[in-house]
Amino acid sequence: MDATPHIQPDAESPYVIDVSGLTKRFGDRVVVNNLSMRVRRGEIFGFLGPNGSGKTTFIRMLCGLLAADAGSGTCLGWDIRTQAERIKPHVGYMSQRFSLYEDLTVRENLDFTARLYGLKNRAGLVAERIVHMGLTRFENNLAGSLSGGWKQRLALAACTLHSPSLLLLDEPTAGVDPGARRDFWDEVHKLAAGGVTALISTHYMDEAERCHRLAYIAYGDLLAQDTVEGLVKNSGLVTWSVSGGDLHALSEALKVRPGVDQVVAFGNTLHVSGENEAAIVAALAACAGGRERRRIETSLEEVFIHLMREARQS
Repeated sequence: MDATPHIQPDAESPYVIDVSGLTKRFGDRVVVNNLSMRVRRGEIFGFLGPNGSGKTTFIRMLCGLLAADAGSGTCLGWDIRTQAERIKPHVGYMSQRFSLYEDLTVRENLDFTARLYGLKNRAGLVAERIVHMGLTRFENNLAGSLSGGWKQRLALAACTLHSPSLLLLDEPTAGVDPGARRDFWDEVHKLAAGGVTALISTHYMDEAERCHRLAYIAYGDLLAQDTVEGLVKNSGLVTWSVSGGDLHALSEALKVRPGVDQVVAFGNTLHVSGENEAAIVAALAACAGGRERRRIETSLEEVFIHLMREARQS
């Protein structure tokens, strides 16, 4: 392990991640294709895409767990291809699956993690993390006995125990209840306010909206990256809401109309989206009858469904 784990080159650089043309193949299959990305210090960067899109592979290349087949770049100022061992001590990695020891207690898991990193004052650091993450009443419980939300807190406590500069969180809230997810994101924002950078993959649109910037990857290709507002604005989509009776029949009628790309039910309304507003207005005039309709803001979910469909067709 690096003897000076908290001293990084290019400390004044605004970019914690700066990569260009990253490519990874498994046999004949290209999993990550010519991906370029920059992430600023203290930024929460959301990484979205369908299963099998290459998100996890990209994250693993960043922290040196996988070698890129092509491309170059730096993570925390170090070369991801030649200096991976210098990157790892500065990164906190949290996988989708709980990866700590279920037959150890909360305290024993954190103490073991502190030993791995060679941290001084282990007992004090572990005690502080237990209190900070609200784990005090569970500290002597086996990790395997915790609920999903408390396992998530323990995993986050473990991956931040060594005060990393970069968090790589791979779908960390999958299967966790909404309250626990909100608590998790509040903690990530506190860390970001202290200068920690976070790259987080997620399938939840409400979580994506809590990121400073987002990237969408599908089938190995980076399709778009921007703020939430930028992605919505640049999508070119227009969305109308329509409410009234027999929405199922209306939905089926609208789906076959030219210019209508998406028709999605939201409770007692339908959201109708497409790139051609005149075509949507004409479709609603023809099919919606006297139902109430109005133009609304396009949602992030509608943008990503649109991007995914475009990727499939290309």
